[in-house]
Amino acid sequence: MSQTVSPASTSYAALCAGVRRFHARQMQLLDSGDAEAWAATFTEDGLFAPPSLPEPVRGRAALAEGVRTAHAALVAEGEVRRHLLTTEVVEEPADGAVRVRSYVQVVATRKDDEPRLVLMCVCEDVLVSEDGEWRVRERYVTRDDRP
Repeated sequence: MSQTVSPASTSYAALCAGVRRFHARQMQLLDSGDAEAWAATFTEDGLFAPPSLPEPVRGRAALAEGVRTAHAALVAEGEVRRHLLTTEVVEEPADGAVRVRSYVQVVATRKDDEPRLVLMCVCEDVLVSEDGEWRVRERYVTRDDRP
């Protein structure tokens, strides 16, 4: 069963629902540390520009390596992180791409400790359909506490 709706869909509601399903699955892959599966949600040359790095990361191999490294560090520290993507605004498809702007809360929890909000970010994606699945071609993330 496909988890996405093609940008060629005539229903905007179906488009939005498909994008929400895509993002929910993608965030859960990231939080679980499934680096290869998360990286596969990007195009082969996909770009990820997080505020924590001086330069954007490009390509699935580099994306997967970044997740493996970050997840291993969190496991070693005994911390679980959850990325909560909300308030998506989905633009109608143009040029074969869908633009999505959303807010992301990153919540960290350690055993026997209260959850804490680590980051509040804005996420701007450019999604394209490949083989009937959404893929991130470009993702730009900015933090609310930085200019």
